[in-house]
Amino acid sequence: MRIRSLACLAIAVLLPRLAAAQTDCGPPPSAGGDRWPVGTLESVDLDGAVLCPLVNRLAGWKDADIHAVLVARHGRLVFEHYFSGSDERFGHPVGEVAFGRETRHDERSVTKSVTALMVGIAIERGWIKSVDEPVLSFFPEYADLRSPEKERITLRHLLTMSSGLEWHESDIPYFDDANSENRMDDAPDPYRFALEQPVAAPPGRVYNYNSGSSEVLGAVLRKATGKPLDELARTLLFEPLGITDVEWRSYAQGNASAAAGLRLRPRDLAKLGQLVLQKGAWHGTQLVPAAWVAAATSPQINGEGLFFYGYQFWLGRSFVAGREIDWAAAVGLGGQRVYIVPALDLVLVVNAGLYKSPLQGSVPLAILDRYVLAATVAR
Repeated sequence: MRIRSLACLAIAVLLPRLAAAQTDCGPPPSAGGDRWPVGTLESVDLDGAVLCPLVNRLAGWKDADIHAVLVARHGRLVFEHYFSGSDERFGHPVGEVAFGRETRHDERSVTKSVTALMVGIAIERGWIKSVDEPVLSFFPEYADLRSPEKERITLRHLLTMSSGLEWHESDIPYFDDANSENRMDDAPDPYRFALEQPVAAPPGRVYNYNSGSSEVLGAVLRKATGKPLDELARTLLFEPLGITDVEWRSYAQGNASAAAGLRLRPRDLAKLGQLVLQKGAWHGTQLVPAAWVAAATSPQINGEGLFFYGYQFWLGRSFVAGREIDWAAAVGLGGQRVYIVPALDLVLVVNAGLYKSPLQGSVPLAILDRYVLAATVAR
């Protein structure tokens, strides 16, 4: 999924009302065994007079089609609100949905960030030697695809969307059959399709958003571990996090879609953000190597527009009240976002139904900048 930008003027028009009537939105309820401590906004130094008006604003603005907004700070869930809106399930419209904390949501390309975390775990456990392993070394069945140029493509290049293979995903709409991701999804062998594309640039030179790279990473994980991606993630990541309600779309070959197949509850999505914020640790257990999380959320290549790109994570910055604030994000089509803000010890989750809307880039950013980050500097 690519971030679609909107002019700054549009953002100012979209979410201008920081002083709406609502000023009290209360702490989230405790949900028993989900292992989320809850608290009030004030207990984590967030200004409710700034943040809480967001609830009424989104409830009354149907074009925004925001389904969930959650904020965690200092390890506590302090803001959790759900809305009704139109939605899709794996690209198929499902009509109007009244969302709540038990409702699973398409996460689309947020899945890519989860796949990257699994690659880090696999390297740490010795199943994969390093990010510099040649990709084609995992696919002896594709010997006919070998060439000097393609043999230089490594896992690092897949992780940073810089394989150099020709791919048309950002420049052709997703509803167009000519989009490379659609063609891959329809191919008898999606991994072969991704790797048989012609070389358009030297590996590591040019960023080009490519869901095929993520799918190939998922196939590499299966080949290296002997387990499909969803099973691997369940045992090594989700179960330790207390995430049990997971839906994951699979290809005909039986492997889960590593690029865009996850459906999760918003609270569980927030756990993944908190895990990254805590450098891969959860309740005293290191689930993902801290060094890998640092690399994945550090600039590895110039990405789209003003964004940097790490290992399947977007990297950006906001300017709020005279302060520059860096963040990392897992990003999915339609406005799915997990913003991780280390300097503020904060995670923001947004789920939305803006799959074909030009607002999908601007609205989540406006929620982050004009409400959530503004609430941290207002106190």
